[in-house]
Amino acid sequence: MDNKIYICLANGDVFEGRSFGAKGEVLGELVFTTGMGGYIETLTDPSYYGQIVMQTFPLIGNYGFIDEDMESTKSAVSAYIVREYCDAPSNFRCEYTLEQYLKDNNIVGVYDVDTREITKIIREYGVMNAVIADNPDNVDMEKLKAYSVQNAVKSVSCDKPYMRASDEHKYNVVLIDYGTKKNIVRELNKRGCNVAVVPYNTKAEDILSLNPDGIMLSNGPGDPAENTEAIEELKKLVGKKPIFAICLGHQLLALAMGGRTTKLKYGHRGVNQPVKNLETGRTFISSQNHGYAVINETVELAGGKVSYINANDETCEGVDYEDKQAFSVQFHPEACSGPHDTRFIFDKFIAMMGGKD
Repeated sequence: MDNKIYICLANGDVFEGRSFGAKGEVLGELVFTTGMGGYIETLTDPSYYGQIVMQTFPLIGNYGFIDEDMESTKSAVSAYIVREYCDAPSNFRCEYTLEQYLKDNNIVGVYDVDTREITKIIREYGVMNAVIADNPDNVDMEKLKAYSVQNAVKSVSCDKPYMRASDEHKYNVVLIDYGTKKNIVRELNKRGCNVAVVPYNTKAEDILSLNPDGIMLSNGPGDPAENTEAIEELKKLVGKKPIFAICLGHQLLALAMGGRTTKLKYGHRGVNQPVKNLETGRTFISSQNHGYAVINETVELAGGKVSYINANDETCEGVDYEDKQAFSVQFHPEACSGPHDTRFIFDKFIAMMGGKD
């Protein structure tokens, strides 16, 4: 059976591969991620909304698919590209194959393609749009070049509030869902926090009416500056309660404080990103997934202090707003598949709410 399929890049390059998973034509922003494992978390991370995700590690799917490891109830990726996928996984927790997950969730997959060469192109030219199609001659290049991810947060946030209780209740936390991963809730629950998860557009007064001990801002997809209404509500929350923000939440908090963000050339996506603590000089290995960054020089103007930088390119990876009882990190201390080096950052939030350091 002929299952040829083509990846057409906005710069005109075309790569021939083979189809697996769902069938169809897909348009999206092509990004790469470097993790050797954790592909279940990647496929179910809402931060990938509107993006065609490509794995740089050559063999994906070895341990199949495990529903318990999903970070959300559905996938937000537009399509999935791998060098080779494993159709006979071997793991005692395996429930079904990677391809079956793609089929069940209507995600177009491509394999048997030179992912290394495509990655080199993205690293040189930057993140670019791509279309996956059966016939490259029929691709509308103007439409391809004009594509941009829109309404990302609105598309992945919860529709209504819900509660996740802790077995050892000590604190009440409101988590604003900009595209949250389940493990943020689990890490809070482990530390005695009852977590009320609310939609991205919840008003500040409604959040404060719950009288939480602390407020968390979740990860999420898209351009942070697009979320003007959410930023305005954050301005009303800063200084009222302790705030801890991750990834997109980190960027939104900076914008609310008066900082600025910029789009990175090809982003940071993977589980091996080094971040340096500027106070101690210690470097941690972190999981990351973001295409935008807070501009370092604007942090101080926003009343903050850069706490972490990326050891590769020195971009901002964390900010402390000491006089506002707020702090944020760009990386993912909650990363379920690892690394777990920075889980202690959740304890900083607990301490800020009155817990023992």
